Amino acid sequence: MGTAADPAFDRDTLRQGVEGDPDILLSLYADDAELRIVDRTTQPSHPKVLHGREEIGRMLEDVYSRDMSHKLERCVIQGDEAAYSESCQYADGVRVLSESMIGLRDGKIAEQTLVQAWDE
Repeated sequence: MGTAADPAFDRDTLRQGVEGDPDILLSLYADDAELRIVDRTTQPSHPKVLHGREEIGRMLEDVYSRDMSHKLERCVIQGDEAAYSESCQYADGVRVLSESMIGLRDGKIAEQTLVQAWDE
């Protein structure tokens, strides 16, 4: 049973991170977090798997260096699990949609599966 002193995963902080501050977003991950990415090029039988905040940070640095916008569409948090939808748009109009399921530990993202699709 949680107490007021327990860290909590916060929707507003997630929104701040997703919508423009990758440092805030990275701060939401546990040091040993695992991120699995499934898309057209990294399909379910061979997803891209990132281990730890360092690898996840490099990926976020790459993504947020691009000329694109990010918007947190929906977020549901229940106990030690959460899910959220993110929509993105490149400057040339190409859109990306991603859905994430996450497992939380001590208020931090411990594991995440991200499924994404984009305009072609």
